[in-house]
Amino acid sequence: MKKQIILLAMLLSLVLSGCSWLDGSYVSVTPHKEQSVGTRNDNLTASNHEELIAVLESVIAKGTESCVINALNYDSHLLTLNMENAAQRVQKIYPVGAYAVESLDYEIGTNSGKTAIAVEITYRHNRTELRQIQTASDLEAARDLLGQALENYDSMLVMQIDQYEQTDFFQMVQDHAMENPQSVMETPMVAWEVFGIGNARLVELTFTYQTSRGALRNMQTQVQPVFDSAVLYVSGEGAQNQKYAQLYAFLMERFQYVLETSITPAYSLLRHGVGDSRAFATVYAAMCRAAGMECLVVTGTRDGEPWTWNIVQQGNNYYHVDLLRCDELDSFLAREDHEMHGYVWDYSAYPVCGTE
Repeated sequence: MKKQIILLAMLLSLVLSGCSWLDGSYVSVTPHKEQSVGTRNDNLTASNHEELIAVLESVIAKGTESCVINALNYDSHLLTLNMENAAQRVQKIYPVGAYAVESLDYEIGTNSGKTAIAVEITYRHNRTELRQIQTASDLEAARDLLGQALENYDSMLVMQIDQYEQTDFFQMVQDHAMENPQSVMETPMVAWEVFGIGNARLVELTFTYQTSRGALRNMQTQVQPVFDSAVLYVSGEGAQNQKYAQLYAFLMERFQYVLETSITPAYSLLRHGVGDSRAFATVYAAMCRAAGMECLVVTGTRDGEPWTWNIVQQGNNYYHVDLLRCDELDSFLAREDHEMHGYVWDYSAYPVCGTE
């Protein structure tokens, strides 16, 4: 009923200005939220099918709910076919339309003796939400936006990816959290939905945290000085293998650690002395990288149990370092592949470790 009233109001305004209208409509009927109506007449014109699609996409991108499009030099029969096709394309193929548009109605008639189309659109998302859509040229740019959202503890990220490739956003979240323990205090659960057809897609990601945003930001503030201190700890002259050992000492001598898993691994490890092998490995790797030293995180098993450790680079060679095993033996040990008894990992995913 509301959509009919809107279109009728638009038609009456045109009739009062000396316009007559013909029948014809495209209707998509689904439940929707009531919203305010904004009519925009920005001298919108289209003279062919491509321009018609471009105008509708522009209208949708702005969140315009009602408008009139002047159809210049259009055959009336061709316009009917083109408009039906364009209305469907902007709701299925155009990423923002597929994401935001609930229904699109139109009437074809005349405006001051010239063919025109009155359009009324109902949205699932309001204009503020549409303005918050971010744009990424490709998945690498999308990865950067995702990282910013995680480090800001946002509950949602909506982005249009111009060169979209199917990807596992769950793994992308896991990877960023593992690589940035100093800024991502908790790895959220993530759900996502992809909209549109073709090269460009719109992705809506929803993040769910167990800890409040304020608490996570406070943890982030408390943890950062520890990472800064670690960098200063190895800032002087010295051999690289010595600096790896110094960072090991800096980390392991902070507490008599309790080996437990935490949903806030870096904070729990550095502020309360609670962590598992993954927390130790990711924090140590981040400290090494911040100090300009190569350090990888390896996931695998130790004695049949899930385990995480590091690979460090010394000169042209790589070596395994398991901080917790070093702590058990009370000595910093960098080991070659053949010395890793009881460990299993994906050998193809990591460099060969040992002296050349």
